[in-house]
This record gives sequence, structure tokens and C-alpha cells, in this order.
Amino acid sequence: MRKDITIAADHRASRGKNEARRLRVLKMIPAIVYGTGKDPVAVSVSPKEVNKILHSTTGHNTIFDVKVADAVSEPVMIVDWLRDPIKSHLLHVDFLRIDLTKRIIVKVPVHTVGEAKGVKLQGGLLELIVREVEIECLPDDIPEMFNVDVSEMNVHDAVRANQLELTGSMKLISGGDAVLVHVVTLKAEAATEEVKVAEPEVAKKGKKEEEGAAPAKGAAPAKGGAAPAKGGAAPKAGAPAAKAPAAKKK
Repeated sequence: MRKDITIAADHRASRGKNEARRLRVLKMIPAIVYGTGKDPVAVSVSPKEVNKILHSTTGHNTIFDVKVADAVSEPVMIVDWLRDPIKSHLLHVDFLRIDLTKRIIVKVPVHTVGEAKGVKLQGGLLELIVREVEIECLPDDIPEMFNVDVSEMNVHDAVRANQLELTGSMKLISGGDAVLVHVVTLKAEAATEEVKVAEPEVAKKGKKEEEGAAPAKGAAPAKGGAAPAKGGAAPKAGAPAAKAPAAKKK
């Protein structure tokens, strides 16, 4: 989306760490402007102005103008930037020149609107799976965001990328079957239900195993079992079997 914003930029004669330090003392940062078949131009810009754009509702999809010294201003987008990993200060930024008559590919954020029935009435959980989708369109047709109304969603309902409302020159680049948002059953409740269903089966199985189990080694014989022969000594556990008497020679 194009905004009526113009950032002033100055030519940058030299490059390197020393030049970057010098610019930061002046509260400026190094940047580069390139694209549309023209030569890239090394410039310096105010990080404060760049941050305003990055933190706006359209963010890096904002189309604005950059005016380098006395040259004619040109429409650009922020396509890359570098921040200090500790202090999060901007260190460098890349501007891409934009031809307003040609289609471009951009990523647009996805937001949800409303409270789902599946959450409010059925105790489900709303999950935003995809936070941005890729589309192709003319620069002036880039939307700030895609709003997905989730008010009528029940548990197990889902909204896919091909259900987004595309207007003007917009064309979906992301996969149409990709799930953007869905309502699911809370995992804790699902786990409780599984345990309740499993308990009777486990108990039944355990009972069968107990009934069909063989008696433990050394256990007493069942009541009513045959007693050992009279006068016969019970063999000791592990003792070798007695040998049969040898036949008499005739």
C-alpha cells in the first residue's frame, strides 16, 4: 500500500565500518537503493524515519518515496534490514525501487476477528497456524492484512488460504489448501477421554490374564489333586530320575 511519505537520503561516498561509525555519530545509518534496472545508489538515511515505517500497520509492505539529494523522488519498499542483536538498533537498510505498473510478490499478515463459537461455547482452542500468506498484485493493491472472521467456527472447523477474499489484481501464491486457522479440542480433555475409554479394556484384559495364568513354580497342588503313591518319597527338585532295574540274564 502506498503512503504519502518521503524519506530524505544523502549520497554516501565511502563504505566500511569506519563510515558506518561516522554515520551513527550523526544519527544516520547506511542504506542502498536499487532495482528497476537502474544502478544501485549508496545513501545514508535517518533510522528514526525507517523505524516509523517498519512499525506502522503496513510495515515493510509500505510503498513510500525516497529522495536522494537533488534527484527526483522514487517509490520504494523496504526489502531487508539489519539490527544490532543486543540493542536492536537499526544498522543498515535496503530499499527496492518499485515500478507501480508491474505486479510484485509480497507477504501479507493474517489476523483473526471475533470469538469462535467453538471456543466460547464448546471449550475448544483457536489456533492461528499461518501468520502470513504470499500474494502477487500491483503495488497499489497491496492490503495491510487479511482479516479472517472466526465467529461462526465450531470445534474441528478450519479456514484455508483459498477462502481468503482477494480483490483487485490480487492472486494467491501460497498453497490454497494451507490451513490458516482452526478450532481444536483441548489436549487435556482429549487425553482424559482416551484414558476413560481405555480403562475398562485394560481391566478386562488383566482379569483374563489372571484367570488363565499357570500356577507359580513350587506352588501347592490344587485341592482334590491326586496324592503321591503310598510309601513313595517325593523326588527332590532337580534330582535325576531313578534308573529302571536291569533285566535278569537267563
